[in-house]
Amino acid sequence: MNHHPFGLDPAANALLRELLTQVRELLGEQFVAMYLDGSLTSGDFDQDSDIDFVVVTRDEISEAVFLALQRMHDQLATADTVWAIQLEGSYLSQRALRRHDPAFTRYPNLERGAGERLKWAEHTQTWDVHRSVLFERGMVISGPAPQSLIDPVSPSQLRQAMQPALNEWAANFLRNPAPLKSRGYQSYAVLTLCRILFTLQYGTVASKPAAARWAQANLSAIWKPLIERAWEGRHHSDGEAFPEDISGTLELIRFALERTRGEQ
Repeated sequence: MNHHPFGLDPAANALLRELLTQVRELLGEQFVAMYLDGSLTSGDFDQDSDIDFVVVTRDEISEAVFLALQRMHDQLATADTVWAIQLEGSYLSQRALRRHDPAFTRYPNLERGAGERLKWAEHTQTWDVHRSVLFERGMVISGPAPQSLIDPVSPSQLRQAMQPALNEWAANFLRNPAPLKSRGYQSYAVLTLCRILFTLQYGTVASKPAAARWAQANLSAIWKPLIERAWEGRHHSDGEAFPEDISGTLELIRFALERTRGEQ
């Protein structure tokens, strides 16, 4: 793997090298490319970030290959480094990566965290956010430039991609707030809402810290303490969220839903 100036420590670099080696071996001629996206590409990566990767394959992955990849990721998760359970990534065929296509809705996906396994996930329009980041500033680990494999994502497409994130993912917490009891997830929800609102406003993608700064400067001052505590909670994710932060998160969701309905 070529050296990239993204500031990862040697253990994280070694993990990525091992991932690339194993993926190439398992996929063989199906392997097209491996990229990094997420906070690594925006200069906002820190000790509490995950390592976002995307592997591109020539065709859709078979069940047998999926199971082999799942075993590989199970093994990688046992590596003696804090980064072992911070990998978060997807495996997409060239056709599924090119643009959102409802014909391709299942793809192997790995979330960060202890006990997480590679699984089949739904490939929705919200993935246009990843496409945009990859197209604009994706880091090449191996393969061609991402711009050769991805169509540009327009501002209207990005705004459209955020609608289900707000109207389905976020709105679901109003019916079932239980996941927000985790301080880490409650903080994630607030910062993600900031990103959703930013994209709906400008039609571009902002990192969590950039979106949080924008929200604190441009939304009502009543949200400032909630956003500040969310950023602090991101770095202290263990334990339960404060009750007032759970209720504040639900209020922020209601505000975001009302704001976007008013703009339509």
